[in-house]
Amino acid sequence: MKSHPVSDSRQLCDLAVASLEDSKAEAIQVIDLTDRSTFADYMIVASGSSTRQVKAMADRLVQRAKAADQAPLGVEGDREAEWVLVDLADVVVHLMLPQTRAFYNLEKLWSTALPAHSSSAQA
Repeated sequence: MKSHPVSDSRQLCDLAVASLEDSKAEAIQVIDLTDRSTFADYMIVASGSSTRQVKAMADRLVQRAKAADQAPLGVEGDREAEWVLVDLADVVVHLMLPQTRAFYNLEKLWSTALPAHSSSAQA
């Protein structure tokens, strides 16, 4: 079933979240990067209860994105499936086992304030 093409990064983010919800992903968190990053507008972090579920979530997301004319730029980690990254250009999706997610804690990393850049020269 072909869906309508996605016209912006917010719609792509919504498509990804809907796909993850359909796959029974746990603790889905969307992080808005529009004012903090040039590599993506949104980051999504979600958990799966097993490597099989994480891989299935990634596979379903890839299928849904392709159906919306948004083929992923890449998928990494799908062989081991402890942490699968699906790069949808403006939306980067991290699918992880709960213990992997707790260890790397991407939400904390991206929720902290960015340090002010000092323009003074180091002597």
